[in-house]
Amino acid sequence: MAAYGSPLYIYSRAEIEANWREFDQAFGDHPHLICYAVKANSNLAVLNVLAKMGSGFDIVSIGELQRVIAAGGDPTKCVFSGVAKTRSDIQQALDIGIYCFNVESAGELDRIESVASALGVQAPISIRVNPDVDAKTHPYISTGLKENKFGVDIEASRALYHKAQQSDSLNVCGMDCHIGSQITEVSPFIDALDKVLNLISQLSEDGIDIQHLDLGGGVGITYDDEQTIDIADYIQAALAKVGELEILLEPGRAIVGNAGVFVTRVEYLKQNDDKSFAIIDGAMNDLLRPALYGAYHKALAVNENSTGVKDTWDLVGPVCETGDFLAKGRELTLAQGDYVALMSAGAYGFTMSSNYNTRPRVAEVMVSGDTHTLVRKRETIESLFENEFTLDT
Repeated sequence: MAAYGSPLYIYSRAEIEANWREFDQAFGDHPHLICYAVKANSNLAVLNVLAKMGSGFDIVSIGELQRVIAAGGDPTKCVFSGVAKTRSDIQQALDIGIYCFNVESAGELDRIESVASALGVQAPISIRVNPDVDAKTHPYISTGLKENKFGVDIEASRALYHKAQQSDSLNVCGMDCHIGSQITEVSPFIDALDKVLNLISQLSEDGIDIQHLDLGGGVGITYDDEQTIDIADYIQAALAKVGELEILLEPGRAIVGNAGVFVTRVEYLKQNDDKSFAIIDGAMNDLLRPALYGAYHKALAVNENSTGVKDTWDLVGPVCETGDFLAKGRELTLAQGDYVALMSAGAYGFTMSSNYNTRPRVAEVMVSGDTHTLVRKRETIESLFENEFTLDT
């Protein structure tokens, strides 16, 4: 911490590599592509580690695609998801040469067709089918129900496939299905798989052959002591149903979530009759998940030999919001100046951070073996308003 300051994100290269291999090796010789979900953690060093392993990537913006390329990733292994692709997004992705678009609406299909026609190319497409399956997760990260904004209703998707098949500017190459995030049971995945396989069978009868099935991501991780999915068992259960169909997966959290920690320093201890607060230098703008989702991150005191005060603490930050907390009700022994590590912070930590309260975003460090490397320098206050201007009069 002396070298990099506080607060700080720290990632383990070895853990990232091991988690990616767990997915990849579970497929054995079956045709597959692991497309890491860039939104989970888009640091160039993280993407570069995965690119070197041959990973594909799931992107939801042109910015993420450019990050993948800057990190040495292969754009021909990128699937482009997201509900609001612009004409510019589509044109750039076609110019670069992505693997396919995951189409989320009839309007988007029309737009892709129009752009591809103007360019004189065929756009590879996969329709994201919404199977109306309850992922049994937090409602903010559930994506497979009819009430969610993502994908095409499974009952309407068959007609959309027929429309795409008839276009000279579209190449129907796959089907996509992503039902949510932080899922800790296999059954929702298998329920969704059964529904999309039935649709693929119907399309085959119509003369439309699906070359790959993208099962999305969503495998949950352990934040506390919860049981989650055995990846090998899940993949083998899926392979038992799909025949020779190529399978794509889009894991994000499952690869980087437990490979990262967020470290913050105790600035003050504040105790009253009802509550004990450890006021830390990390805040909701640095790690938003607890404030946004009520998410749990295990909190560990870094100073094991602290002579501090043992109490049940709420870890609260300096942002001017009552919702600015990173953990509540944690029994810890703390003193002013001690460090606390928030575990399992590698996914949706830095990528969701902001400059609220004019706070510079923190530094990121990658640990590899016995070395540690700064992979993003801490922002300065001056950099936060270098693109802003005052009025002349």
